[in-house]
Amino acid sequence: MTRSNPTRIAVATLVTGALLSTAACGLSGGAGDAKEVEKTGKVAGGITFRTLQLKPTFTAYVQGVIDAFEQKYPEVKVTWEDVPGDGYNEKLVADAQAGALPDVVNLSTDSFQLLADRGMLADVAKLDGAAAKEYVPGAWEQFKLPGKGDSVYAYPWYVTPEILTYNRELFEKAGLDPAKPPTSVEQFFDHAEKIAATSGGRYSAFMADPKGRLPGDWQKMGVPILSEKQDRFTFGTDQAVAWVERMKDLYAKGAMPKESLLKSDDINQLYGGGKLVFGPGSPGFVKDIKQNAPQVYAKTQVAGAVTGKLGHIGIYAQSLGIRKDTKHPDAAAEFAKWVTNGPNQVEFSRKATIYPSNAQGLADPFFSDKGDGKDAETLARAVGAEQLKTAALDANTPVQWTNQVGDAVVREVQKAITGEQDPRTAVKKAEEAANKLLTAAADK
Repeated sequence: MTRSNPTRIAVATLVTGALLSTAACGLSGGAGDAKEVEKTGKVAGGITFRTLQLKPTFTAYVQGVIDAFEQKYPEVKVTWEDVPGDGYNEKLVADAQAGALPDVVNLSTDSFQLLADRGMLADVAKLDGAAAKEYVPGAWEQFKLPGKGDSVYAYPWYVTPEILTYNRELFEKAGLDPAKPPTSVEQFFDHAEKIAATSGGRYSAFMADPKGRLPGDWQKMGVPILSEKQDRFTFGTDQAVAWVERMKDLYAKGAMPKESLLKSDDINQLYGGGKLVFGPGSPGFVKDIKQNAPQVYAKTQVAGAVTGKLGHIGIYAQSLGIRKDTKHPDAAAEFAKWVTNGPNQVEFSRKATIYPSNAQGLADPFFSDKGDGKDAETLARAVGAEQLKTAALDANTPVQWTNQVGDAVVREVQKAITGEQDPRTAVKKAEEAANKLLTAAADK
């Protein structure tokens, strides 16, 4: 799942900010050199809690959660700081380098990887192993790292799963059965080809957006992104070449808006104007279309996400990490569990288009009610929740796949899609460029 994947974009309306160029950032000192903390049995002390751009929209909610916790644990004082999206990651890196991370810090899957890989976060599976049963297994697994065994470096907070959204009327015009949407990347491309053949240029199937599709599509197809040692990109396979060849063919046939290859168009506007068959893969998008394009909303259908051979779905996850050398591990751990417990996550989900990672919260009837099965927003909420309960969640975008790596890969892929170079050459050059960046980052 990539940093600019539509699911992430949807959640970015709730928490925004540029993501970390992780492998290029070196961290040393601070918590990374500290001994792993252990619980003392006493929930007390002053702790800091950092969130990302939740004020002012969710001020009342978050403050209410804090007040209730302090009432339950009167010996704890929580100092809440909310950081704007602009410059958030720079501040995170600077604080980590200075040994000044908050006791409990809001992290994405990207920033969690950076800090955990450098020993800045407590292993919550060791600190608080019994907590695992409280969360959806796939969400708990999101915060493990390759090569680190069963260690988990953050408590899962709210998540947003990928779903499939599409225009039922345009589906039928293409001779496709709305009751049988695609379930794999390959089937998705097959559907797009049929749509292109029947649309007469009046509308397209999906956005080109290779940066948003990679490495997610390749992961779903089983393309090995990295070597077993995680020290070399290995996506230069026949499968990856076949993906590029298919994209090139579909682009030439008009399955994607031509301009969407090189720039980011407003996908909501295109879908809402009836110019696109497949919309963004997020429940939040469905709500947006309901508000802004009611005529197209009436034609919108939702289904489970395109998965592929591995049965993975894309997921955007937020978490709460614990500073490895926090002076008050009991208070920090109990507070993180409090924020992420079932009732608190359900209440948060009612205020924003997000889902609980907490198993009890996800079992709330609010997430299983499909209504009459005709309202897309209600159905999207239920479909997304069901997937979170049962599907294997998409592997995190590897920490080595930085924004620079993504840009380098996309540059070569774009040339192949437009016919400037053949797909096999493009994939080979992309892998070489990615490995060059990886080596340069390792040498810093």
